[in-house]
Amino acid sequence: MGRRRGGGRERLLSASPADSPSQPASRSSPNTERAFLPSGVGGGDPLAAPLTMIFLLWLCWGFSLTSGQQDSELLARYLEETLMVDSNFPNHVARRVPRQGRFLQRLETRPRMAEFTVKSTIISRYAFTTVSCTMVNSGSEAKEGTFEMQIPAAAFISNFTMIIGDRIYHGEVTAKEKKTSNENKERNNKHSSPTDGGENGAETFKASGTIPRKTHAIFMLHYEELLQRHLGKYEYTVSVRPQQLVGRLRVEVNILENSGFSSLEVLPLQNSKQRGIKKVIDDISPPPSTVIGQTKTLAKVTFSPSVVQQAQIARNGILGDFIIRYDVNRELSVGDVQILNGYFVHYFAPQNLPPLPKNVVFVLDSSASMVGAKLRQTKDALFTILRDLRPEDHFNIVGFSDRIKVWQKDHLEPVTPNNIRDAKKYIHNISPTGGTNINEAVQTSAKLLNNYIAQNDIDARSVSLIIFMTDGRPTVGEMQSSKIISNTKEAIREKFCLFTIGIGNDVDYKLLERMSLENCGMMRRIQEDEDAAAQLKGFYDEIGTPLLSDIRVDYPKDSVEQVTQNLFPNYFNGSEIVIAGKLIERNSGKLHVEVTASNANKYILLKTDVAIDVPSKNDIRGSPGMEDGKEAQNYAERAWSYLTIKELLNSWLKSDDSEERQHLMDKAKSLALTYNFITPFTFLKMKELQADRPKEDHASPSTDSIGETMQSLQGHKVPPGVSKPPGKARIKISKTSADGDPHFVIDFPSSKLAVCFNIDGQPGDILRLVSDHNESGVTVNGQLIGAPAPPNGHKKQRTYFSTITILSNKPERSYVEITPTKVILDDGERLILPCDRSAMVGSSGLEVSIFANSNVTVAIQGTISFIILIHQYKNPAPYQRNHLGFYISNSKGLSPHSHGLLGQFLYHEVKLTQDPLGGSPQLVSQNSTEEPNPRSVNVLKVKGRLVPVMWKQRKIYNGEQEVNCWFAKNNADKLIDGDYKDYLAAHPFDTGTSFGMANRL
Repeated sequence: MGRRRGGGRERLLSASPADSPSQPASRSSPNTERAFLPSGVGGGDPLAAPLTMIFLLWLCWGFSLTSGQQDSELLARYLEETLMVDSNFPNHVARRVPRQGRFLQRLETRPRMAEFTVKSTIISRYAFTTVSCTMVNSGSEAKEGTFEMQIPAAAFISNFTMIIGDRIYHGEVTAKEKKTSNENKERNNKHSSPTDGGENGAETFKASGTIPRKTHAIFMLHYEELLQRHLGKYEYTVSVRPQQLVGRLRVEVNILENSGFSSLEVLPLQNSKQRGIKKVIDDISPPPSTVIGQTKTLAKVTFSPSVVQQAQIARNGILGDFIIRYDVNRELSVGDVQILNGYFVHYFAPQNLPPLPKNVVFVLDSSASMVGAKLRQTKDALFTILRDLRPEDHFNIVGFSDRIKVWQKDHLEPVTPNNIRDAKKYIHNISPTGGTNINEAVQTSAKLLNNYIAQNDIDARSVSLIIFMTDGRPTVGEMQSSKIISNTKEAIREKFCLFTIGIGNDVDYKLLERMSLENCGMMRRIQEDEDAAAQLKGFYDEIGTPLLSDIRVDYPKDSVEQVTQNLFPNYFNGSEIVIAGKLIERNSGKLHVEVTASNANKYILLKTDVAIDVPSKNDIRGSPGMEDGKEAQNYAERAWSYLTIKELLNSWLKSDDSEERQHLMDKAKSLALTYNFITPFTFLKMKELQADRPKEDHASPSTDSIGETMQSLQGHKVPPGVSKPPGKARIKISKTSADGDPHFVIDFPSSKLAVCFNIDGQPGDILRLVSDHNESGVTVNGQLIGAPAPPNGHKKQRTYFSTITILSNKPERSYVEITPTKVILDDGERLILPCDRSAMVGSSGLEVSIFANSNVTVAIQGTISFIILIHQYKNPAPYQRNHLGFYISNSKGLSPHSHGLLGQFLYHEVKLTQDPLGGSPQLVSQNSTEEPNPRSVNVLKVKGRLVPVMWKQRKIYNGEQEVNCWFAKNNADKLIDGDYKDYLAAHPFDTGTSFGMANRL
């Protein structure tokens, strides 16, 4: 459960208000179960933390000697709490803090997930999946339980049920009301984002409801999908992200393929950043506890990790994607035709055919937004793709920004070693600049292909296509999406296919999707923070080997009706063509099938008769593991309805005629209602089956947004002060920071310079990072912790930030204290939040957002924001310590009088003088990509002082950004005002006003 990180966003936890009296709480994580601790553990006892740890370890040992569902649930709870306890107890004395007791009690007594099970039945590539989740509220008051499940974007939800206590809520698929013209216009203008997933992504289903005290709730979700074949394999994925340790967790997948398996494997658990990345993985074995049983036509795969195994995989319960890949036996014939109960599904995937020659134009966005990793990775992918072109292929390259640049004018080049070499040089020299003229780029590439086809009499002997790559939306030339789509269709004229690739988060995916859909291609989304080069190459591999063109599949008109698409421009190696329909006459005894296609200079005609009455082959009743009800037993009809609705949705998306769109929408809506599918035209309306039950204990759920991209149920509202913020947003990264041991970086954007320095402090030192107490009221102090130096290092010891304290006295006095394990917020009421759980809390102009085990963002009055990175090690070396990194994200609210190691530079600029030996000095900037001349003397002029500097490279923000900076040695001597010791604070809450720091400096 949960969300993939591609595109992905985290769920942020919040707690409901408690009505029961608060109890004394230890400094770790008080909750109602703490009542079972022995005397002397908790409260104000300094031995609370170690005794709690010993007692919990004793409990875990005791659980291991017992068995049963209840024991597993308690073990999961105590394991999770143990992992959350702050182990830095020697540095602080546990105190009884009555104000926080109620909040922490709410946080720790949230409903526990007792069971999470997934059962799937796959019959001839069509998958039925049922997810069941049981949550238990063992507290003394009602609590909100949230069920969250990531599902494939291509899947249709078919049912959802909630059982809360003795009340049952059942989902009923209902037609949506017709939208107004303004709503339709808004929908058409809204472009999709990578988190929407698309056909090659994922969406998130979310449901929540209030669970009465001492009661459990069951959430059951059903969805269906037709597995797609990519690169010769079907892939079935289950998201296992319960977000907590679960007493009983089980995934069971039963697969029936009458053609027999040619291969079957279970991959290691993967998260979104690992998907699609080509790299060597040392451990390719299935996840622990996976069991695979297989016969010739039937396979059963189970995954049931114990609580201990779950904790070893992921302490936070986000295990990842459980993936099964397989393929089936097939013959070079018309393919596999499945007939059942008056419906047929035809799977056609020939192999061992010679590939067709390709005529391909690569269109590459070289606008300014492609600067950096995006353009570099795209170039790397194209280098690999060019190497894979075959001698019989022809190609050309178009680069576009606000201008169009063509590698070879007016023609396509054959694949030769010299041409490949020249093309790589051309790609290498492309530099990012200007805007994005999508329309002109498509027109130019289409004209190239049209001219080549006309001049060389190209027909079915080869396959022509455009591969179009961009990271943005049109900003130059024609910018109206509808006009670009019509221009593209007019230029291509159904002579070849257009494949579009969107890179990053600022792409008009809807435009790219329509451009490809209307021109027999497909669109692929590529996340910017993932390995784009591997994904681009993977996408090309799917379309890089055409085996057939102009495929037509025919059945006797008097034998079938309502057949899905049966004409296909191309068939690519490793994919599959799927057609479905209804039989008119079930008693005819046989179904005649003809397939015609072109392969190179050959014309292919395949014929066969398929027996209709074959119950022993297609009837699944009696097959082990296939007892999942009438839907699975009528999989052929469900597959036909699935394909038909998908085609109606695509046609509706492509159509510009209002009457035709209404007709397509009505047909899709009618089918979706008949087969209980949630689509863009239907939604899930929850109905209570026992409406006469009393309602005072919990709120009824609503289903306003189910059926949209984010399908969710909302229960009662979150109380004031603690909220559920949206998913993890992309953080604005600033170079101005103090991170590592510690390394300081100052960004001077006007001078186009960055300056860096180190501070070699002592363990226990408290450094004043930002001091603006008299103006904005903000002060930031960081306390150092010591660690031994690495072997063969030049330092005797290392120091890191163990605590960051942020103080604000406007409009009211408050502070935030952050460590790698917890966040303390005191604005009159003291709250303690663990860092391994996402949360948001705010009041009086101060807002704190915790993203689990990642970072903490502190925003003050909407004009000041700081980001604190959390660096934690699973298996730390002796010289490693869990520590923090401090980044200034927004400094607009800080005054020009700000001071501190970082704050003093916020409103100042610097100049760099490079004095070549024996030459005259000259001003330089860091805008150059070349390394400075090491024989020059580089001097930085800041506040009238001259500071000798040297050029360095620094990695910041977990190594995600590399900074070229000018390094000032000797603890920033002459760079900072005064001396390093002038920036030492007396205690974490020292604002610098009590002893005249400014006067000393």
